[in-house]
Amino acid sequence: MISAESANPGYGHTAVGISLLTAVCIATLVLVRVDIHRSVAVAVARAAAQLTLVALLVRAIFASPYLIAVLLAIMLTTATLTTGGRLRGLPGARVAVLGAAVVGASAVVGICFAVPVVPRDSRYVVALGGITLGGTMIACTLAGRAFLLGLRTRREEVEAWLSIGASPRQACSSLCRQSLRDALLPVLDQTKSVGLVSLPGAFVGSLAGGASAAEAARFQLIVLVALLTAETVAAAVLLYVLGAPRTLPE
Repeated sequence: MISAESANPGYGHTAVGISLLTAVCIATLVLVRVDIHRSVAVAVARAAAQLTLVALLVRAIFASPYLIAVLLAIMLTTATLTTGGRLRGLPGARVAVLGAAVVGASAVVGICFAVPVVPRDSRYVVALGGITLGGTMIACTLAGRAFLLGLRTRREEVEAWLSIGASPRQACSSLCRQSLRDALLPVLDQTKSVGLVSLPGAFVGSLAGGASAAEAARFQLIVLVALLTAETVAAAVLLYVLGAPRTLPE
């Protein structure tokens, strides 16, 4: 018989486990001489602090659903600043990321609650909104960085198109299409390999929460398709906005 303590380890066990996992990660980086171990430590510390704050905020949201907008605004702001900071070589990147994330996440959440495919309550608004916003941030980062790299490495090709009278959008259209393909590879692979290579978080979390295997699989399918759609829309919008640059990066 499983004791209550072993079935549900406490915060002390969690702290020890996270510390050991982080130590192994950092030790591996030090061993192979990749100097990002400080970034790992900062990332873990930030994740712990931010998740604690989010847990407190979500608890308040369940008592007052009007705070959902506050939480989603914080998520959106963080995503915009994070991704925009990685696309500094592209003028107007932060505004483009903001618009792309809003369009991608809103389209997906709107469809899911209009049908509906999930219950229309605050818990699912937070869950689905947070997941899709996170996905749009990743897609915008990958698409934007691929486009920026393409502008630098294929600068002569773009300039050649411009020299024969092509508009900036026409000159960069091939780069935009390739950047969109590259940005969607991770989410496509995740969707195609689900259940065969890994069990994603939504499935495992639903099982841990007491849902049946069938219900957990249903929710995971919703999450995967929602992510695929949100990331596709967000990356496409971002590349459309940034895809006609007036100047080329150095």
